[in-house]
Amino acid sequence: MGDLNIIFLVLAVICAAVGVGLMIAMTSAVQARGEKVNWVLLRLFVLNYIHEYRIVTIKETGRAGPLFYPFVISMNLALVFAILGIVL
Repeated sequence: MGDLNIIFLVLAVICAAVGVGLMIAMTSAVQARGEKVNWVLLRLFVLNYIHEYRIVTIKETGRAGPLFYPFVISMNLALVFAILGIVL
């Protein structure tokens, strides 16, 4: 495994960690708006909570909330970096 592989895999882990932090922040925001959040089964319902966050913030402000697009970008970058780390 070369140095380039390790760099890309570290970048993938960093992007995934940022995405997880944003996911927790979005789930907390949904809970603050009155939606019940099951923290035990969070892994099963995470996409539902992210979708709910987007819908609620669009209703409130007309745009998706400030945590939504950074989450999407960080998870996509994590995927791209992981693939590059494996292939190269």
